[in-house]
Amino acid sequence: MQKNIKNVSETEQELEIILSTEEFGTEYNQELEEAKRSIQIKGFRKGHAPASLIKKLAGPSIEATIAEKMASKYFGEVAEAENIKPASRAQIINFTFEPEQLTLLLSYEIHPEFELKDFSDYSFTKARYTVTDKDVEHEIDMILKSRGTLISVDEAALSTDTVIGDVYKLDEAGEPIEAEKTENRHFSLEYLPEENPFHKALIGKKAGDSVDIENDRKDAAAEPSRYRVAISEIKRLILPELTDDLVKEITGQRFESVADFTADVHIQIEQHFLLKSEEDLLESISAKLIDDNPVPAPKSIVASFAKMLVENAKRQMGGRLPKGFDEEQFNLSMNPNAIRHAQWLLICQKIAELNNLEVSDDDIKAYAEKEADKHGTTNAEDLLNTYMSSEFRDYITDTILKDKIYNIIKSAVTITEEETPIPAHKG
Repeated sequence: MQKNIKNVSETEQELEIILSTEEFGTEYNQELEEAKRSIQIKGFRKGHAPASLIKKLAGPSIEATIAEKMASKYFGEVAEAENIKPASRAQIINFTFEPEQLTLLLSYEIHPEFELKDFSDYSFTKARYTVTDKDVEHEIDMILKSRGTLISVDEAALSTDTVIGDVYKLDEAGEPIEAEKTENRHFSLEYLPEENPFHKALIGKKAGDSVDIENDRKDAAAEPSRYRVAISEIKRLILPELTDDLVKEITGQRFESVADFTADVHIQIEQHFLLKSEEDLLESISAKLIDDNPVPAPKSIVASFAKMLVENAKRQMGGRLPKGFDEEQFNLSMNPNAIRHAQWLLICQKIAELNNLEVSDDDIKAYAEKEADKHGTTNAEDLLNTYMSSEFRDYITDTILKDKIYNIIKSAVTITEEETPIPAHKG
């Protein structure tokens, strides 16, 4: 076998493989015999047509089959011998059969070679979220909302109320346009941004009031729209009193007292924001390393991440993109993010390579024990058997390896914790 490797770019190569009949002849003759047995040619009994005639009729098909088989057989050997790291399957660009010789030309993507910049002097700030009684109270209120009662009130609207009224668009003279009237429009003030003109104008108003609102457009060249809201009703959500009986009902008897339930809510908030803190730190670290190591990403890896991002977006939209959505443009918009995902993968692989990181059976066992201990009700041995199965092993191995890479980075950089309040959010 002769081989010639050509670098097309930092992530693409072409490989020419030249084989003698000693290296492909056996397979070729087997394919020829198979064709001879299966092809029926007029004037000959099946299986008795001359090889020269079979070659004339089925030769191109046989040659294509042999080219595929030889490419599959020898590409792996060459890749191992030359320390090639393929990022995609090798594709046959061209092949030629000559007397005593088969020449294959293959194209494939590779993981690029690059030097990882030293990151030991990097500094990052990690949020240490503090959970207050007010945060816990707010979270419990959010839970109670599903059991609240919406009632009409004869009071000024609060920022958490719903204002109902007829909305008229006003003409230049400030008169309502009947044709552009919307009846019984509901304004949930809690969910409107504070800077929203309707939010600002409707707070403090009561049923029976009428208020004019100027809705400034973002386009400075456009005339602002003016509206009038004739308020017919103010509705307020009244939450039930949190009692031991309600706690039992809400939690399916998991907790029996308000105190235990409140303590659990506090723990759940802490755990949520502890995870968020770690995720935000990792995002900061990955962004910095990607920016400082703009490694060229193979198209096949980028395409794989782009597909994943699109599928994630579809799941968030109920399984499919909205009707009339420009899917092609949407896919293109995912590309920059997909490139960064691919770059981060390559950087992580480089860190693993430089530090000789591997995942052993003992690592998987320790991970199973940790997960079993975390969930309490799970048997570590059963979990280990699941993790070791062919269905889950690759995923668990990848998860553990990522943790090792993350720990290598964290041990090398400077991380400063900063007291951070829980971010305010609306229900």
